[in-house]
Amino acid sequence: MTKKNKKRILRIALLVGTVVSLFFVPWLLVKAWILPLPDTIQEQADEAIGHGFDGMIVYVDQTGKPPQYIASGWHNKASKIPANPHALFKIASISKLYNAVAVTKLVSDGRLSLDKTIADYLPELVNRIENADKITLRLMIQHRSGIPNYTDAPNFWANPLGYEESLALILDKPANFEPGEDYEYCNTNYLLIGKIMDNALGYSNFQFVKEKILEPLHLNNTFGSISEVNIDDVMSGYHVGHPFDLKTDDYGMLATAEDVGTFLRALNDGSLFEPGEQDIYTSIYEYEHAGWVPGYQSFAKYHKDIDAVTIEFYSTTDPKLYNWNLSEIINSRIVKILKKQQEQ
Repeated sequence: MTKKNKKRILRIALLVGTVVSLFFVPWLLVKAWILPLPDTIQEQADEAIGHGFDGMIVYVDQTGKPPQYIASGWHNKASKIPANPHALFKIASISKLYNAVAVTKLVSDGRLSLDKTIADYLPELVNRIENADKITLRLMIQHRSGIPNYTDAPNFWANPLGYEESLALILDKPANFEPGEDYEYCNTNYLLIGKIMDNALGYSNFQFVKEKILEPLHLNNTFGSISEVNIDDVMSGYHVGHPFDLKTDDYGMLATAEDVGTFLRALNDGSLFEPGEQDIYTSIYEYEHAGWVPGYQSFAKYHKDIDAVTIEFYSTTDPKLYNWNLSEIINSRIVKILKKQQEQ
């Protein structure tokens, strides 16, 4: 089957899946919420598979306890390969945490300024992005720029695009609001931030991430693209109503749950930063994140009250994001299990 036909099928699947989801998923959310709480995270992961997820990975790093590596369902459904807790996974927008740290380090080094604008850094976009002379690097990091979100373009997810093609989707469009006057999560902000970092560095910003974040933390299982890995190491991803495995689509960073957990621990305890950097980071971005691309949902969070990092990966998505809501319910139950275990 040609790539063009696969894209057409994915677009149709988005519509079909929407109709199917409307009839079935809300009741599943209620069921997931009211079921008795299992004794273990493994049981909860197995329960998630019963709710319709094809595969799930959980990593827990809780101070004073050995790390937990949990998997349930399929690594590859077609080949009947069981889920592997050490598999690579597309972490989607969790990568924004790494980008924000990279910006922090470049600002600390004096190579970037949070108060310079798109007009300063990307003058070619003046008159192509509204308010380019007012939108600062700080506002882009914080999703307060007002720039339209390129991933909201119709059928965007059926066709992964490069920088120029993605940017073209929002050029010459009106701003959604004046810079700094509102908040709207926007992937275009980080598309532009990546370009700004590339220009300041003179090389790929992911190489900088690798040198300043991944290597110091010994994160050997974090990668910038699907092209850098053995595809068999990547957990398969599935979208409701779409018949094909989506793991070969290139949507940015991949990592194991353990690597993401190690990064998140270092981010939250400050060991990732040089003197003065954490104050900069705290002023511009958050300390937890989630991510979504077709076939992949990912969550990374630190729970201060139990001093635990939890990473959850789900290998099934749906058009109406009911599976996202279901994931959040399961995540909350995992934390309840950890708290219950701590009390025993």
